[in-house]
Amino acid sequence: MAGPIQIRMGGYGPPSTGFSRSLKFIGDRLTAQFGDRVDMKYAWNIMDLGYKAEEILWLVESGLLTLGYQSSSYLTDRVPELGFVDLPFLFANNDHARGAMDGALGRRLVQATESKCNFRILGWYENGFRHISNRVRPVRTPADLKGMRTRVLPSKIQARTFELLGATPLIMDLTDAIRMIKAGELDAQENPLTNTVTYGVHKFHRFHTISNHFYISRPIFVHRPTFDGWPGDLKEAMQKAVTDSVTFQRELHVKEEADAEQAIKAEGCEVVELNSSRHDAFAAAVQPIYAEAKALLGDELFGLVKRG
Repeated sequence: MAGPIQIRMGGYGPPSTGFSRSLKFIGDRLTAQFGDRVDMKYAWNIMDLGYKAEEILWLVESGLLTLGYQSSSYLTDRVPELGFVDLPFLFANNDHARGAMDGALGRRLVQATESKCNFRILGWYENGFRHISNRVRPVRTPADLKGMRTRVLPSKIQARTFELLGATPLIMDLTDAIRMIKAGELDAQENPLTNTVTYGVHKFHRFHTISNHFYISRPIFVHRPTFDGWPGDLKEAMQKAVTDSVTFQRELHVKEEADAEQAIKAEGCEVVELNSSRHDAFAAAVQPIYAEAKALLGDELFGLVKRG
């Protein structure tokens, strides 16, 4: 008699994060439905096991893990189309972003990713809107970023964005960024408030600006040969569980962001809320990147955002 189908899911955050809880949501759903036909195992935070956050990609692509998530920016070197959703101020709000990622744009990005990677993409978690934190001074205008050594995700578009804002962008993995922030070797970073608190950055960065400059999603990807080899009922159940977990995770994310802002303030940090004119100044400073992106990627993806 064949043994249970092993499903190994992993991420890069503590078990308490919304992402980890969403993996558990998937596992609990499948266990309830299939019982001893499946054997669920979790690696909540691969950084605790000596890996870098970016290594979740090869761990899944090689089949060592069955399922994982990672910010889409980490794949832009292999899937240039994913760089499109790194554009600053692309989405007006959560509803706009979610509609695009769950709609025509998301389907096009799934197609592009699956054509170049050994994955099946089953959905998009919300990493959400990103904000700036730093250890130097309050940031209210692009000029306040001048010369700041700022960690960005591994995306040329993100690096170019912060170059246009006057900062000195440094592309690096989260693992290295956390180490350098703690050592005082980085001036600034950008992340959702939740991530800033999860990784303890607010204990080293006094100044926080609610800039909403990028909205980033985290694709949920499975090892393609493993997934394609499953029985049809398990494949269908996994897809449904992931889809439902996206709704679950996004609801958690909204609360996590509010809780994180309170934690940042409780630490004694300064939080700058940009008014509309200051927000427009940031958006104006990065406008050249849109012409550059159209020259690189064409007009198709812009049209998909409009259709959402």
